[in-house]
Amino acid sequence: MFETNFARIWVYLSASPLLGLTVTLMAYGLAHRLYRSSDQHPLLNPVLTAIVLLILFLKGTHTSYEAYFEGGQFVQFLLGPATVALAIPLHDQLSKLRKIWLAVSLTLVAGVVISSWSAILLVQQLGGSLQTQLSIAPKSVTAPVAMGISEKIGGLPSLTAVLVVMTGIFGSVIATQVFAVLRIRDNSAKGIAMGITAHGLGTARAFQINAEIGAFSGLGMALSAFTTALILPWLLEILKVLP
Repeated sequence: MFETNFARIWVYLSASPLLGLTVTLMAYGLAHRLYRSSDQHPLLNPVLTAIVLLILFLKGTHTSYEAYFEGGQFVQFLLGPATVALAIPLHDQLSKLRKIWLAVSLTLVAGVVISSWSAILLVQQLGGSLQTQLSIAPKSVTAPVAMGISEKIGGLPSLTAVLVVMTGIFGSVIATQVFAVLRIRDNSAKGIAMGITAHGLGTARAFQINAEIGAFSGLGMALSAFTTALILPWLLEILKVLP
């Protein structure tokens, strides 16, 4: 009986845009439960686990990405309102932000420059092509902005998207350990660092740690995207990377 009902559900979903939405929600729900049951182990970050589960599902069922994205795009659509909503917790931190705005501004510029420059230098040392260097330069910016920047400067937007996701996951996994080793206790410093280096995925992880860290991470993510789009072309000219 169960197998019959499951088969009917699968036949219906496989021919419907609801497939992508359903499996995305189920994958994240399962990943989040696994994350909670492991006492929030960083290597079991729910975003990373959900991505792995979705890849296994698509491979195992021979479902094309195009078919999946017909429903998965509804989740992507919600990224816009979710990003705007980050202003709400930040509003509660306005009094603290007024006191540290100069430090935040200097950190923002330094973070953007160091992130892009170090990535380009690493690819150069490993013998990567010019196009790969340009693709990795905006890796710490939220994906839609990073892909737009990559296209404008001559990189591969698809490669940039992969690098952005990898950067966000890596930053989310190691952030708390880095803060502990460096003995960083200020929540605003933690948040700004996570937002600048690990964009949206880092911000999601920041909110799991603390609402204040999440608020400042959202600020760092937004300002980092704007600053990178503004100064990256100049930085590439200074480094003589642009063709």
